[in-house]
Amino acid sequence: MLDLNRLKALHAVSVYGSVGAAAEALMVTPSAVSQQLAKLERETGATLLERNGRGVRLTDAAGLLADHAGRILALVETAEADFEALRGQVVGRLGIGAFPTAARGLMPAALALLRTRHPDLRLQLMEREPSRQIREVARGELDLAVIQDWMNRPLAISEGLSRATLFDDIADAILPAAHPLADRAEIELAELSGEQWISSSPGTVCHDWLVYTLRSAELEPDITCMADEYPTQMALVSAGQGCAIIPRLGRDFVPSGVRVVPIRSRPTRRLYALWRSDAARRPAIRAAVEALKAVSADFHIPISESAGSAPSTVLAGSVRPVE
Repeated sequence: MLDLNRLKALHAVSVYGSVGAAAEALMVTPSAVSQQLAKLERETGATLLERNGRGVRLTDAAGLLADHAGRILALVETAEADFEALRGQVVGRLGIGAFPTAARGLMPAALALLRTRHPDLRLQLMEREPSRQIREVARGELDLAVIQDWMNRPLAISEGLSRATLFDDIADAILPAAHPLADRAEIELAELSGEQWISSSPGTVCHDWLVYTLRSAELEPDITCMADEYPTQMALVSAGQGCAIIPRLGRDFVPSGVRVVPIRSRPTRRLYALWRSDAARRPAIRAAVEALKAVSADFHIPISESAGSAPSTVLAGSVRPVE
């Protein structure tokens, strides 16, 4: 009888294209994947991998077996979901993905609430970029994802996926305190013509969105610093290295030397919970979505303006809950 874990390893290699990428997706070491494939070769009596330059490729036999493995794993997942639904209990393992600012700013409270409500549910959180999360939810590698979707640059959502809106997150201009526009109540994005910009790394959703948004305002991006974490971007603004546009969920404490100025067009991203439609009957999925909505409904964003000011929080106008 074919071992399910070995089939899972083979299927992951066929999907991701290499042993290393499959190991990352399965959250094991490359040697563990190689060992599973070696055992599967002995089990089937067939060669599954061939050298291809510096990498490997699947043999015809492996390709055939990987196709069957995909269908087998899908059936196993359906059986598990049906059994959970029949029992009506929030149990089992739930893999949740979240993009970095949601992983830090939203998920700790949501996970704590889930553990309190459903102590028998085994939770696993993975930080992922939204585009990767969408692929992994569609493939069944993640059960649930929290993604961001900029209103002026929407993501493509695969068929067979369902989503629930959590809240809208507005982005503001982050300017050095000495900037001529730093004391304005709000600005037009076009007024920042000729500025240098601080951005996330190329290829990330936030970098692509910033470039698109600036060009939409007829501003050619002059990006001089790139940092993926928003606190680092804020520190660079404080040091006078440029301007940034940062969503309110991405802000913690606003450092001295920085001013937060609303943009009149109110650039907004919407946060969603995302899951496979055919897994919606799982009590664990429903429980996780309910917990995310509960945390989002009461979400407060710090908006302290400087290191010396007392922190304050807002709900309306900063993060707007959406039904």
